[in-house]
Amino acid sequence: MLPAPLPLVSALLLAALLAACSSTTEDRTAGWSTERIRAEAQDEMSSGAYDKAVPLLEKLEGRAAGTPLAQQAQIDKAYAHYKSGEKAQAVATLDRFMKLHPVSPALDYALYLKGLANFNDNLGLFSFISREDLSERDQQAAKDSFEAFRELANRFPQSRYAQDARQRMTYIVNSLAQYEVHVARYYYLHGAYVAAIGRAHLALSDYQGVPAQEEALYILIQSYDALGMTALRDDARRVMDKSYPQSSFMSGGFKRRQEPWWKIW
Repeated sequence: MLPAPLPLVSALLLAALLAACSSTTEDRTAGWSTERIRAEAQDEMSSGAYDKAVPLLEKLEGRAAGTPLAQQAQIDKAYAHYKSGEKAQAVATLDRFMKLHPVSPALDYALYLKGLANFNDNLGLFSFISREDLSERDQQAAKDSFEAFRELANRFPQSRYAQDARQRMTYIVNSLAQYEVHVARYYYLHGAYVAAIGRAHLALSDYQGVPAQEEALYILIQSYDALGMTALRDDARRVMDKSYPQSSFMSGGFKRRQEPWWKIW
């Protein structure tokens, strides 16, 4: 077999060298101090470039391992993920932080941020702009959010984040109750009266003192009436008359909600 011409060999070696160089990512932070990395990450976050801040914070966490600066880097990275809309990454980072640092002074904030990550991603704080009924969305994130806020409020009642967490818990409970009523209404309107009764009862038994209870009672009354169960219908009507003597449902039936029922913020 004839040897390859020398110019061809040189060209192949050069191509291989260039390919190796292009596949190696230069670490621009190699000679930086931890303080400089932190400052650069803060600058990126301040400008809204959260995706650029994340790798810097990961570098900082590694180089400052075992120090309070590394803990702060973890919290900042979770916040950057949260602001970028990366809920799963934010929650994973926070879970890791809380596992590694169970007595950290920032634990209340970590719980608050975990609650926010699920709250905003699945409930949508500003979704009233499109008049979307929050109760119709996936409810698991709402429950996860509630648990994080509840742990914060119970463990750190004097935290600066506790009051807002309690307000959001109230909102979430109302939303979950409204979800059950939404399903009950769907069943009723499609003639599935037994199923409608079951979901309305669930809203009434699991969520006390929430706005959705009025409609749940109305669905019970109408469903029992449709099934000819007059005694149960009358029982539900008595509860309605006592609890909501001026019920708009009894006078006007179901109505299309034009504005959000919640106005916490």
